[in-house]
Amino acid sequence: MVRESTPERINAFSDGVFAIIITIMILELKRPEHPTFVALWAEWPTWISYMASYGFIAIVWINHHFLMHHAKAPTLRLIWANFAHLFSVSLIPFLTDWMAETRLERVPVSMYAFTFLMVNITYLILIWETLGTKKSAGAPNQARRLFHLRSVLTNLIFGGAAIVALWHPYVGFAMACACLTLYLRPDVPGMRVGK
Repeated sequence: MVRESTPERINAFSDGVFAIIITIMILELKRPEHPTFVALWAEWPTWISYMASYGFIAIVWINHHFLMHHAKAPTLRLIWANFAHLFSVSLIPFLTDWMAETRLERVPVSMYAFTFLMVNITYLILIWETLGTKKSAGAPNQARRLFHLRSVLTNLIFGGAAIVALWHPYVGFAMACACLTLYLRPDVPGMRVGK
């Protein structure tokens, strides 16, 4: 099974999972009860949660896609790391809905930030599996170090956001969302975005 796998197959499977996750989130959106702006405004936690999660999934997909282009022949470890990454991303619709339903209460926001941490940890494992060896094409040592440094830094921020959210959920939510900006560009100096 592993010998027949290619990075393209892993990417195609992952693309399907990302599409399903976004579809689930869209299906969870609730319409306001009345056709007024007041009713729409009353649903602000739903829209904020959805927009943050959609942006997060878009950023994760872009970075995943970029990273998989640097993968050589897939190993069993890479395949399992990818499944772990997709599992953690698949929790986002549940937590998005929970956070919206509770109007950004402490525990749901903390778990939301913790899930970002899980996604980021599994992304770090994917980095190790794709760029962690000298065999990685297009990944100079400095670029690999910068990838690792960015992941470690964002793990600390996501972990901090999960803790802060237990006392100040809006601050924890803002920290988690702000941390995503570090991944707007999937590459680091020394690597090209397109391969």
